[in-house]
Amino acid sequence: MKSPAKALVTLAKFAVSIGILVLLLRAQDLSSLQADLLAVKLDMLALAVLLLFVQTFVLCHRWILILRAMNVPLDWLPGWRILMVSTFFNQVLPAGGDAVRIWMLRRHGVQWSPTISSIVADRFLALLALGLIVLTGMPFLLPRVRDNSLLFAIVAVLAAACLGAIVLMTLDRWPPRLTSAVPAKIMQFVMLVRAPLRAAQGRATLMVSAIVVHLITVTTCYVLAIGLETPLSALDAFVLIPLVILSSAVPISIGGWGVREGAMVGALSLAGIAADKALAISVLLGLGGLIVGLFGGLVWLIAPERASFTPDQARAIAERTDVAPV
Repeated sequence: MKSPAKALVTLAKFAVSIGILVLLLRAQDLSSLQADLLAVKLDMLALAVLLLFVQTFVLCHRWILILRAMNVPLDWLPGWRILMVSTFFNQVLPAGGDAVRIWMLRRHGVQWSPTISSIVADRFLALLALGLIVLTGMPFLLPRVRDNSLLFAIVAVLAAACLGAIVLMTLDRWPPRLTSAVPAKIMQFVMLVRAPLRAAQGRATLMVSAIVVHLITVTTCYVLAIGLETPLSALDAFVLIPLVILSSAVPISIGGWGVREGAMVGALSLAGIAADKALAISVLLGLGGLIVGLFGGLVWLIAPERASFTPDQARAIAERTDVAPV
């Protein structure tokens, strides 16, 4: 993607984030929101930040398992350092985290194909695990949803995720006439992405870690609700928060800001949670992510790869990522 086009995409994401936040804040009593944010129990807030920090270790474990399935050896400590630095750049640069993660992994001698594929596989696995959680909560969700359009959207996303998983896992078994129409690079890319899901060793651990990542976010929101004295039950959190995670995963905003808040207000309303309380939970969740990201900035300051980092290299990697699937 050329620089002007990337700039327009970034501006559009900023516009989405700011626009949704403005609409939400205009509909709320700002003094009530401010009071909620200041009144949160500090021990619950600290526990929420701690959970988000622990989540980085699970994320790192998941990514390393994916790399190992692709026959890429990476020690745990460098992997965690790379992940933390990418978290920091995700906070300070729109979509900058992936470019930096790719660049740092390349500094460890990993080739382009498994480098990019590991990140795509990581995201796909996260989406697949999220779909499983949402599917598990569907029996409890259906009685709460009275809007048919919302129910259709949820089912459509789940169906698309299931279809994508089926295509990914069975593409090599399709008739030759169909697979021959698929470019060779895309087939090679698909084989790399699905390698972690087909690996006989560590596959169960990989799926468990992918699910645990989302459950930590669910637990964090539940803890923040306790800190705000909001009547959100553990079951409601398990059923509704994954919908928020799914919505904020759509790459149309900056760091999920705006989309996450709108989804949180809409989802928690199904449990009878007031909009100002739901908005406060979402804002605190975002601030917790910022704190973890700032810690990633400290990791970046002492990272050995930083000595040879230049913005031109990061831009070159980002452009290479845009134009090449492998």
